[in-house]
Amino acid sequence: MTTYHPPELRRFAYILLLPAALVVAVVVVYPFIYNLILSFSNMSLLHLRDWQIIGPRQYEKVFTEPGLYTVFFKTIIWTVVNVALHVSIGVFMALLLHNNFRGRALFRTLLILPWAVPPVVTALTWRGMFHYEYGAVNLILSKMLHQTPIQWLNDPIGTFSACIITNVWLGFPFMMVVALGALQSIPKELYEAADIDGASAWKKFRVITLPLIRPVMIPAVTLGLVWTFNKLDIIWLVSNGGEPADSTHILVSYVYKAAFVLYRYGYAAALSMVIFLILLAFGLFFLRKTRAAEAAY
Repeated sequence: MTTYHPPELRRFAYILLLPAALVVAVVVVYPFIYNLILSFSNMSLLHLRDWQIIGPRQYEKVFTEPGLYTVFFKTIIWTVVNVALHVSIGVFMALLLHNNFRGRALFRTLLILPWAVPPVVTALTWRGMFHYEYGAVNLILSKMLHQTPIQWLNDPIGTFSACIITNVWLGFPFMMVVALGALQSIPKELYEAADIDGASAWKKFRVITLPLIRPVMIPAVTLGLVWTFNKLDIIWLVSNGGEPADSTHILVSYVYKAAFVLYRYGYAAALSMVIFLILLAFGLFFLRKTRAAEAAY
């Protein structure tokens, strides 16, 4: 049945939507189109005011840039490891907090704090904690665990690992909150029936909990993948701009350096469009696959 809306009501709805549409046009649409134009230009520090359209040459440089595929591989590792740890730790903590115990509200508040603290503060704090001589991490390793201190910020693998640890600390509370909300919507009668049938804790998680939180977790995982893929601040601040020797860059920090350190604006715009297309294709593919899996289930 089609609902009839008078023209006056439709015009009023458009008037209400106009401010939001203008903000989106100024903040999203215009920068996107301008970036797309720059990706076909030779804009750089040498051609800052007299830049011209040169066609797809910047895209050719993107795909023939030495070392870019290594950066792309690191970006995949960075994204997969971070999101896997975000989800696993977040769901585990949500399962613990879903139980009734003394001080549960306090623990919920404390575990949300890493997500509430600004990422810049978190990154700089963890960079200090990874200091070889005075950092808290090495002090714990040497004084309490009697292990050899690690050169976290002077070694490519150590620095990249430090960035991952920092981002895991920053990102798992989001997944925890989402999972906890999903857990609270599951009827208790299902678990009571499983207890009567003698189901183990693992079987209850696999048969009841996991399928029922999956529709809520899938959008959260999709957002987490996109956010982590584009996570500039942690990589840039913890590694101090990709150090040592530009060995800890991911694609988004590589774009940032190309634009604001090397002033290769046209190249950076082209690479950012490639990143956008990668995320768009992945997002559509991931959502299609997960919808198909849900329909099959």
